[in-house]
Parts: sequence; structure tokens; C-alpha cells
Amino acid sequence: MTAEVMMKEYKNMKKELTVTEFQLRQFQGVSEQDMIDSMLYSHQEGERVQTSTLSDKTANIAMKYKAAMERENDEWYDFLFHRYMFLKEELDFFEHAVNGLDERHRSIITDLLDEDMTWDIMMERYHVSHTMIGKYRKAALKELDKQYELRDRQVEAFALG
Repeated sequence: MTAEVMMKEYKNMKKELTVTEFQLRQFQGVSEQDMIDSMLYSHQEGERVQTSTLSDKTANIAMKYKAAMERENDEWYDFLFHRYMFLKEELDFFEHAVNGLDERHRSIITDLLDEDMTWDIMMERYHVSHTMIGKYRKAALKELDKQYELRDRQVEAFALG
């Protein structure tokens, strides 16, 4: 991911992180009724041969139900957990990288991330032209991209090592 992409996706990722965190904290999994409905309307593949007694069928259905529900819940929780960890890591790194910028660039990037902050307001705040805000933004993104490149090289070195 690049700094430019993070700038565009930052707010959405922050929102998704809070929703995902809420889902993890409140996780209850697939409801029994949803699982029963899923099993009722699914069709077995292959030929069906009746060889068991009614009680064997009941036990078999109960075991399949329990296994299917546990698998579904595990997969959903794993998805939420991995998505949360990805978002958290990306946002933490981006915020760390922004905090590592010099004060002017950090202020510009922080203001650009603020939905209420317009370029006109920023021009007044920093007593500079629209073009200068653009130059500061470009310089800050260049510095941020260097930090992303360093992180990517570290990950690559680890993967190859």
C-alpha cells in the first residue's frame, strides 16, 4: 500500500476498524436457526443409500450440525480477526509514519485527513497559496512513501531470510 492510497482510504479504514472491533467483541457466531435453515435447504451430492436406522440418522445429523456450525463460526471469527489485524497494522503504521514527518508536513497531512478542513482554510492557517499546500502535500507523501518502501524491504528481507 502507498501513502497516497492510505490518504484516500484512511477514514474508511478507521470506520471499518471500529465496526470490525465491535463485531469481534460481540461475536456470537452463526445462530442455530441460520445453521438449521442452511442444512435444510442444502442438497447432498452423490447417490443416497438408506442403510442406517432412524437413531443413527439423528445422531449423524446432530454431529454434522455441530461440526458445520463450529466450522462456520471459526471461519467467520478468523475472517474478522485477520481483517481487524490488517486494518490495525496498516493504520498504526500510517499514523506512526505521519508522526515521524517534520512538523509542517505532519500538520499538512493531519489537516488533509480532517474531513472538515478545506484547502482554503489551510491556505489561511499556513499563510500560503493553494500551490504551496500542494507542494507540501507532495513532499510529505514522498517522505511517507520512503517509510513504506523501508517497511516493504524489511518484510521482503524477512521472507527471503
